[in-house]
Amino acid sequence: MRIYDCFVGIDWSGARGPYQPGLAVFMAEAGKKAPQRIQPPDGKYWSRKAIIDWLEAVSAKRRVLAGIDFAFAYPVYDDRGGNSRGGNSRGEDRRGVRCGYFPDYADAPQDGPGLWQFIEEINKEAPHLYGGAIWDHPELGAYYNAPAGRRGAKFTSRRRQTEQAARAVKSPSPTFNCVGPAGVGTGSLSGMRLLHHFQPRAEIWPFGNCRTGDKNLTLVEIFPSYYFALAGIKAVRGQHGQLSVLNTALAYFGSEGLADDFHAAGPDFDEADAAISAAALRALAGKPDIWSPGGASKCEGWIFGVK
Repeated sequence: MRIYDCFVGIDWSGARGPYQPGLAVFMAEAGKKAPQRIQPPDGKYWSRKAIIDWLEAVSAKRRVLAGIDFAFAYPVYDDRGGNSRGGNSRGEDRRGVRCGYFPDYADAPQDGPGLWQFIEEINKEAPHLYGGAIWDHPELGAYYNAPAGRRGAKFTSRRRQTEQAARAVKSPSPTFNCVGPAGVGTGSLSGMRLLHHFQPRAEIWPFGNCRTGDKNLTLVEIFPSYYFALAGIKAVRGQHGQLSVLNTALAYFGSEGLADDFHAAGPDFDEADAAISAAALRALAGKPDIWSPGGASKCEGWIFGVK
C-alpha cells in the first residue's frame, strides 16, 4: 500500500473564462487534523491553470493523492438496461449492443488516454482548458445534452459501472449531461483536458499507468456528495455548507473539525465539498479494496471510495 504525505480535494468547474468562483482546493495532512484551505495564488479565485501549477509544485517535493470532482471518462457499454461493460468503441459488440464512448462514431478513442487526447484536440483552440467546443462538432455534439437547448439526438442517460454502484448511496448525474447544477459533463470536458496534460506526469487511477510507484502525484475521481451521503448527510440546499454539519461529516472520516470562524465559500459551498473530499481521501486511501474496483474501471474510470 502506497503511503502519501498529503491528500488534496479539488472542487472543479468547467465554466468558460480564466478564473472560477467554483474552484476550491483543500489539503489534509497525514493524521487527523482538519483539512486546510489552499488560497489561490492570483487573488480571489483559482484558475484551472493555477491548479495545474500548484499540483506540480507540491508533488515535486511530496507524495500527493489528489481527488478532482469530474468524470474521468465516459461509459463504454450501453444495453439500454443500465449495464456498463467493456466493448468496441466503434459500434456494436457480438450481441449487437451499442458500445464505446461514442457509439456509432467511426473514429472514437479506445481507452482513457486516447479519450483525453481526443477531447484536447477538439477543444485545443478554446482557452483556459474550456471543453465546450465539442458541442459544436457536426457529429459529436449529438451525444451531449448541452446548454442553450442543445439536446443531441444521441444523448441518453448512459451510466458507467461506478455510477450504477454509487446509486446505493448517492446517484451521480450522467456524464454526457452538461446542463443544470448536477450537470457533471461540462466540468468533465475541461477535466479531461487536465488529465491529458498530466498523463505523462501523474498516476491517473484506475487507468493503465497507475500504481507504478514512480510518480509523486496520483489523481483520482471524487464525488463530494457521495462522501457526505456516507456520513448520513444530504448535500442539498446548502445544508452541507453549515459548519456544524460539515464538521459532523469530517468526524465520520476521522478528521478534526474546522475552526469556529470557518465559512464555506463558493456559489455552491464549493469549499465544503473540497474539505470533505480531502478528509475522505485520507480515510479511504488505506483500504486495499478501494484500489481494485475491477469491471470496466480501466476504461470508464471509477469514483474513489465507491464499492
